[in-house]
Amino acid sequence: MKEFLMLIRGGQDKYQSVSANDMQKHMEHWQEWMAGLANEDKLVGGQPLANEGNTLTGNGKTVTDRPFAEGKELVGGYLLIKASSLKEATEIAKGCPSFEYDCSVEVREIAPVG
Repeated sequence: MKEFLMLIRGGQDKYQSVSANDMQKHMEHWQEWMAGLANEDKLVGGQPLANEGNTLTGNGKTVTDRPFAEGKELVGGYLLIKASSLKEATEIAKGCPSFEYDCSVEVREIAPVG
C-alpha cells in the first residue's frame, strides 16, 4: 500500500454561513466517512487546520503572519490515507464530505525517501 495526502481547499465562505444544525449533520457525515476509511484500514490520519499561519520566504528570514485571505485557496484540512494507486486514492477522495460545501480535494502520493 502507498500513502496519499488529500489537501482540502476552499469552502470557508459557505462553512461560515451554515446553521448549527446543518454543521452538526456535516460533522456526522465526516465521522461516518472517516470511520469507514478506518474500518477498511485506509485512514492514517487527518485534521482540520486553523485559518491563521505563517509564510517563510527569503531563506526563512522573512516571516509573514496572516489569515489566508483567499477562501478558495485556503487549505482547511488534510487526510493521510493508504491506497494501492492514485486511481484508488482518487476514488476514495470522491466521498469527501467537504464537497457538500464546494471544496476541492487535491490527491498527492507521498513520495518515498531514499
